[in-house]
Amino acid sequence: MTQEHAEGQPLHRLFPEFLEEITGDEALEWVRERNARTEALLGSPQGDLFPPLGELEDQILGVLDDPGRIPAVKVRGDYAYNFWTDADNPRGLWRRQLFTAYLDGGDEWEVLIDVDALSKDEGKSWVWRGAQLLYPDYDRALITLSDGGSDANETREFSVPQKRWLKDGFFRPEAKGSLSWIDVDHCWLTQPMGPDSTSPSGYPLEACILRRGQSLEDSALILKARPDSMGTFAGQSRERQGTKQIISVMEDFYTQDTYLIWGGAHEALDTQPVAVPAPRSSEVTPWGNWALVWLRDPWIRPEVEETWEPGTLLALPLQSFIDTPESVHATPLFIPTEEEVLEALTASADNLILTTIRNVVSRITILTPPAEAASDAPASEHVRNWDRRSLTTPPTSASYLTTSVGPVSPLEDNRLWVVTSGYTQPSTLWLVDPDQDVEDPAQQWTLVRQAPTLFNAKNVEVTQHFAISDDGTRVPYFQVAQSQTGDPEGPRPTLLYGYGGFDVSLLPSYNAVTGRAWIEKGGVFVVANIRGGGEYGPRWHKAALREKRHRAYEDFVAVARDLVARGVTTSAQLGAQGGSNGGLLMGNMYTQYPRDFGAILCQVPLLDMGRFHTLLAGSSWVAEYGDPEDPKDWEFIQTFSPVHLFDPETDYPALMLTTSTKDDRVHPAHARALGYLTEGAGKRVYYFENIEGGHAGAADNRQRAHNLALGWEFLWRELAD
Repeated sequence: MTQEHAEGQPLHRLFPEFLEEITGDEALEWVRERNARTEALLGSPQGDLFPPLGELEDQILGVLDDPGRIPAVKVRGDYAYNFWTDADNPRGLWRRQLFTAYLDGGDEWEVLIDVDALSKDEGKSWVWRGAQLLYPDYDRALITLSDGGSDANETREFSVPQKRWLKDGFFRPEAKGSLSWIDVDHCWLTQPMGPDSTSPSGYPLEACILRRGQSLEDSALILKARPDSMGTFAGQSRERQGTKQIISVMEDFYTQDTYLIWGGAHEALDTQPVAVPAPRSSEVTPWGNWALVWLRDPWIRPEVEETWEPGTLLALPLQSFIDTPESVHATPLFIPTEEEVLEALTASADNLILTTIRNVVSRITILTPPAEAASDAPASEHVRNWDRRSLTTPPTSASYLTTSVGPVSPLEDNRLWVVTSGYTQPSTLWLVDPDQDVEDPAQQWTLVRQAPTLFNAKNVEVTQHFAISDDGTRVPYFQVAQSQTGDPEGPRPTLLYGYGGFDVSLLPSYNAVTGRAWIEKGGVFVVANIRGGGEYGPRWHKAALREKRHRAYEDFVAVARDLVARGVTTSAQLGAQGGSNGGLLMGNMYTQYPRDFGAILCQVPLLDMGRFHTLLAGSSWVAEYGDPEDPKDWEFIQTFSPVHLFDPETDYPALMLTTSTKDDRVHPAHARALGYLTEGAGKRVYYFENIEGGHAGAADNRQRAHNLALGWEFLWRELAD
């Protein structure tokens, strides 16, 4: 079969049409046959070298369900709310306890919703997608659930004190959409409600306000995006300074317009949304009386003689910027360097908190704006003196820690949740009060919870290295392995993990499953921070966009070859793993660099880049990869499309493909296509498709443990001596 452009038609398939029918009888029969074959092959005994598959699965499940995990909470009023899964509650419990009790280490929880019981009662495979509590009493909640774990979900209203669904409450049926509180009688609604209300990616185009008792069709349309947009997203921002309604219209992943309405539902119904005049490629966050503008591209402002580089975070007085954008000066809150970039920002009641990464290691900075009167001053009088202070490092000696920050009660105070984690350091939850007046800043840190150590890391070393890519770029990577001080020494089975897309950074984090299933058993684990990611800001991401995609793949194989050159492993002992866009990375390692790897684990992947834009949410990724319908774009896209690069005559390493039937983001046809082609050519290929689970690949920890066990079993069998 060949693939050609046809006038007005998508590119031709390189696989049978029935594989594109997600739940078609013929497709599911094909899937089940290969699932059974893979489970039989990987479940068969293999001497004394490795534990049986079922034993490995139980070990992994024990990690996933460990009762010592930190229960992450959201504080609302007097209570800390948590969603929890364990062996007895695989689909989970939504629960709460008094915040004071949580800080004291309490483990007595009031169960509000039992998702397992709900699934049984309703005959559904419900997967939790979140709860929104109604300010200020927090007595009502909007609960979002997904049937089987897909992106499509439904939302319903729940009475917290009565612990029951409200029969005549707000309800949104299953779709890729959202429902969120404005007040007790009004919600923001984004929902496909007709042929003209949905983007080519399947996301809603309309932002509406739904009044209590009103049908979805009668909701008030506030703003509608163009038909070719990616989607529209709406919600409410509540701060000490007041309430705003925020609507984002996404043209693509990296282009958006942000609209504001000051006030609540009644103002939103009576007032035209106002656009924030920031660059469309920037990320805009209205906060208090400020517009925070995080740049992806250069911003040249000749009218005020300012030029700002990509990756810069700017603050502008919001109202003045909207009224007279050409005369308002910007205050730089962060300017990137070659080594340090902005990773995330969040806010407490009075402070802005920046998380930066320097050579893939995180740092925290707290900023306090000048007096509120200054933010509204005329441009000529604009005050730039934001107070700046670094958050002290947590009281731990571990190296290569990732620190993540979130506000405890952003409407009330400046206390912060801080979570620290590293490759050998389990997650630790701290409560930090930056306003606390103490001589020793370490006293501002209070240890709240610490996750248990779930694998033996006593002799495990974490080191950072740099490989040199084809164009001379230094590519960082982390290596995690037991120290080799005795006999035998030399190359070991090594797993190289990567993603390299969508501005996503791979930062150090604790992964007990990898520790127990791989590192404890003598394997080397490596994470490659390749271009396409966000480890060095927008420049690092844009260096591998569209026609430059090959740089991500050159970076990854440069790391692979550096590992061999350093004697860490051999090509035959080197495996590679990645999912989603990382699955596309794996497909290219398999087809472009087959001699550099002994095994490839390719998960929920994109693989048919000639048709990705026609499958489910694929059209929203054209900005990342290019448009296959454009012959000029197709010229470079086909150079990284694994199903087109596959050559039946080439010797390839062992391949395992995993996906999910319920994945409504990346179509399972991608994995099915390469599975079909490789199987037909007699290649060594394993295929497993979980029938539910969505893009995560699994709907609960038992399914997750089974999927993971298959992957680890595959890697050990293919890479061990």
